[in-house]
Amino acid sequence: MTTIAFIGLGNMGGPMAANLAKAGHGVRAFDLSQAALAKAVEAGCAKAGTASEAVDGADIIVSMLPAGAHVKAVYMNEGGVIDVAKKGALFIDSSTIDVDSARTVIKAATAKGFEMVDAPVSGGVAAATAGTLTFMVGGEQASFERAKPFLEKMGKNIFHAGAAGNGQVAKIANNMLLGISMIATCEAFNLAERLGLDAETFFKISSTASGQCWSMTSYCPAPGPVPNAPSNRDYQPGFAAAMMLKDMRLAQEAAHKAKAATPLGAQAEALYALMEAAGKDNLDFSGVMKLIKGSL
Repeated sequence: MTTIAFIGLGNMGGPMAANLAKAGHGVRAFDLSQAALAKAVEAGCAKAGTASEAVDGADIIVSMLPAGAHVKAVYMNEGGVIDVAKKGALFIDSSTIDVDSARTVIKAATAKGFEMVDAPVSGGVAAATAGTLTFMVGGEQASFERAKPFLEKMGKNIFHAGAAGNGQVAKIANNMLLGISMIATCEAFNLAERLGLDAETFFKISSTASGQCWSMTSYCPAPGPVPNAPSNRDYQPGFAAAMMLKDMRLAQEAAHKAKAATPLGAQAEALYALMEAAGKDNLDFSGVMKLIKGSL
């Protein structure tokens, strides 16, 4: 049985840790939230009092943390993962963070003789619970192959994106595209409605025409056409607008450093920031429809 340390048991990390335990691995879990820890224990994980306690003797260390600063602290601070982990342990960071932080931590880990990959996810809480996440993995090919059997217990689609940090590149580029396409879909449905075309009819036409996209057919922001979309439960997430804004900001930060032109990404970030300013970023990101309709 493989011993796995899992650090970070939030909305995504908790179900991921539970799926590793369900697969028969010995999972030692840690989070600052006692409620999250209790839930992980109920799901079959063992409780660790500190991150160091979770990591001590573990074969695999998985982390799912809010931001780059947290990942750097957990791994690189004195007494952190790099200091405590046993020789030969594999590190898997599934946080969505800035590319530079991911590459900095992986460089520090490899300098100490450890293998590490960045493996951010897509799919949201439902996929985390069902074990059907998509993983975008950056790192050496051998490290990816070593991590893959464990990622497969938490996800359905596992992609090697290339060198260290490229998992984060794939994640933020993908989510920038998603954020932009959702806004465009909202604008199209709003325009159709204002001109007298109901959502169901427009959906039937556009979903089979050149305007078809995932934001329309799988996650329609107009109530009605896609029954399980957040739009049919008053935009309760789902994937919160606050999380989309985080990813849009990461994309813009990366774009500025790379001198990449992303004008639509910048405009999309500004619109999700308006949801934040209005105190509505707890809604699903498709709730940007309310902003566009003037009903936020």
